[in-house]
Amino acid sequence: MAQDDVAKVAELIKGARIAMLTTVAADGSLVSRPMGVQDVDFDGDLWFFADADSHKVDEIEHGSPANAAFADRSSWVSVSGPAEVVRDTAKARELWGATAAAWYPDGPETPGLVLVVLHGETAEYWDSAGGRLATVLSLVKAKVKHERYDGGENETVRL
Repeated sequence: MAQDDVAKVAELIKGARIAMLTTVAADGSLVSRPMGVQDVDFDGDLWFFADADSHKVDEIEHGSPANAAFADRSSWVSVSGPAEVVRDTAKARELWGATAAAWYPDGPETPGLVLVVLHGETAEYWDSAGGRLATVLSLVKAKVKHERYDGGENETVRL
């Protein structure tokens, strides 16, 4: 795992509260849903709370890979890899926070509560330095000069 690559991805998703988690359904279709990201230092793994009887948990237990996508005003990140369902109340307590409490008011011991961990193997990111204003100016410049828009830094990295 290249520490610089992990650090760059961590910087881009820092503060993200919601990711679009995508899995593969039994019929082969891709299914995405918003999931609350647990507030832990990113080391390549992303943690989510889920209901044990949900489709995503069933899909993951049947071998579905997963992808988590993030977007803000000037960057976009896509993290892909295998996912796993974890049944561990101590880990749930460790990860517990406001996002989880909003969905599971009975706490980490909620019946049917599980954790989903996406073990990121690769991440692709697009980062537009300078934020939203720089992005808008680059778009206007491309239009005026009749040139292709330069979307900023785009890399695919191994985690």
